[in-house]
Amino acid sequence: MSEQRRAERLDLPREPRGLKLPRVDQETFGRWAEGIARGMGTANFIVYMTLVICAWFAWNTLAPAGLRFDPYTFTFLTLVLSIQASYAAPLILLAQNRQADRDRVAFDEDRRRATLQKADTEYLAREIAALRIALGEVATRDFVRSELSRLAEELDEAAQRRQRLERRQREGTTGRAGGDGLDEPRDDLDGDHPKDGRRDTDTPHRPKT
Repeated sequence: MSEQRRAERLDLPREPRGLKLPRVDQETFGRWAEGIARGMGTANFIVYMTLVICAWFAWNTLAPAGLRFDPYTFTFLTLVLSIQASYAAPLILLAQNRQADRDRVAFDEDRRRATLQKADTEYLAREIAALRIALGEVATRDFVRSELSRLAEELDEAAQRRQRLERRQREGTTGRAGGDGLDEPRDDLDGDHPKDGRRDTDTPHRPKT
């Protein structure tokens, strides 16, 4: 009853029916196939295979008739070579497929890195452009030197003007002091106020009006 209810449920996958084949580890078998294909693609394999075939021919041709296991036409050798070729082709294709998968993964990784490098290059280019713009607004050494020279000249001119102004003030003060000393004899020459309290007799008296 429970199995019937389980079969009626649509949310559960059905159990596979039929012959169950043994599962093979794809990674292990792939490495084994690559090893065979890599070995068959070397010069040593060709040399060893040529030596075996030559020995096979020599034994089945020159040996006594009772000891020949594969006489002329070499049918058994042809069968062995056919079996070898029939297995070698799928193994080589499997190795090529695995290599193609690795190449595709490597290509995707290279493309991802190239995209990141392009983004980094564009970012660095923008940063360099911003630095150029910022450096264009920064004062250079020659500009700072010229501004300092101009400021030093202005300070020298201001100091010279201050010195001239102070010299004029000292000269004006000295002139006023000298002018006060010269006014005193003028008061004595008037005769109106003699030092001894008397009017000067040499000076004519002006009548009052």
